[in-house]
Amino acid sequence: MVDKTYLLNDEQMRHFIVNGYVTVKTDLPKSFHDAIFEQTETVFEKEGNPGNNLLPRIPKVQAVFDDQTVRGALISVLGADYYMQPHRHPHYNPPGSDGQRLHQDGGRRWSHHTRRLLIFYYPQDTPEVLGPTGIVPGSHYYNTPDGAKIREELPVCGEAGTVAIVNYDLWHRAMPNCSDQKRYMMKFLFARMSEPQSPSWNSAHADWSYAGNGRSESTDDGVHQRMFQHVWDWHYGKANGDMPNGHPDHAESTSALFEALGSDSEAICLDAAYALSEYEAPVVPTLIEALGDESEASRRNACYALSAIGAPAVDALISALGARNEIVRASAAETLGDIGLPARAAVPALMEALGDEAEGVRYHAAEALGTTGQLESTAVQALSAVLQDESERVRRNATLALARIGSHAEGAVGALQGALSDENRYVRGDAAHALHRIGTPEAKDVLLRFLITSRWCPLTSKESTY
Repeated sequence: MVDKTYLLNDEQMRHFIVNGYVTVKTDLPKSFHDAIFEQTETVFEKEGNPGNNLLPRIPKVQAVFDDQTVRGALISVLGADYYMQPHRHPHYNPPGSDGQRLHQDGGRRWSHHTRRLLIFYYPQDTPEVLGPTGIVPGSHYYNTPDGAKIREELPVCGEAGTVAIVNYDLWHRAMPNCSDQKRYMMKFLFARMSEPQSPSWNSAHADWSYAGNGRSESTDDGVHQRMFQHVWDWHYGKANGDMPNGHPDHAESTSALFEALGSDSEAICLDAAYALSEYEAPVVPTLIEALGDESEASRRNACYALSAIGAPAVDALISALGARNEIVRASAAETLGDIGLPARAAVPALMEALGDEAEGVRYHAAEALGTTGQLESTAVQALSAVLQDESERVRRNATLALARIGSHAEGAVGALQGALSDENRYVRGDAAHALHRIGTPEAKDVLLRFLITSRWCPLTSKESTY
């Protein structure tokens, strides 16, 4: 376990919630990063980009993630049992490049809760001229190109050993490399395994508004405060219906707020969604109706409002799982999963939804069972069965759900053994992690046999095959 002095403090967590990133620097010497840079150059020149094989190809990189400063930041944001997922990629920005366009990575889901992170690691000093990653602070709350415009682009610069902890949904890009030097950045993907039930950072203040009415150097315009409050409370383990919101303190009518859910401005939509959430149960029926709206924006923002309402919306969402419209059913399953543990009453209905004819419903139901049902074994048999689903998206979400259920998923060992040979590389990787978290002798034996068979030798090359 990492020393608590390496955990983030309240102000750093506030910065992460508002801006979607926080940077730290490893305690490793510059000679270590120089060695990583040199080995990366060699691999690229002789073999090309190693992609997902980055870590077994350059094993020393693991020391970055074993560093206490980095571990402390990851624990603070994702909880102590965070998971390094199988996807990772070394990004090469060549001299004289034009950079990229601002974008969000694939797999976008409608959630403002921190269950996935990107990690950017620089093995060389990276000033702006070298083409660092550029980010738009605060853009992780936005689904539309509005997110790329809300603030000026910020270059994530730093000395060798700089690590940026970045919300998965933050708008970002490789900036132009105006130098004559090569720039490498190692990108890794991490996931939260356990829903937050208490703060995992060094917290001294439970209330978001403890200083400056919730403002910091990055929030002095006071926008989106209800949204930030909700995300802070979620990280604290007290959101999603566990804590009463009290009486709304705004003057807007609910009709005006519902109309604003479909605004052309995503900022207005977001503020309306979180304002509506303060009305709790009385607005739930109308929000459920909005799940069937023709406008994707209206549906998405209704999901945000329902998720922020939390427990008082669960019964209505369970009923919506039986709607004729498959978009409503899928949205209901996704929202229940985003609510997480306060929606554990939905587990039986979500298990039934695993048999839905619509792939999108099955996909979201599988993921939802990993957050709503992670404290017990109820969903294990049903999730094990859908590891045979024709959709690799469903199989992948079911595997990750079993990993989140962890020690309660002992009954899934046989099904997970089969998933270790799935045609999808990420189903295989998540199945291995699920077996690790189950941790029984049977699970460990299956996992060890798999790892022995799939062992990668970083010393083997075409010049030295044995």
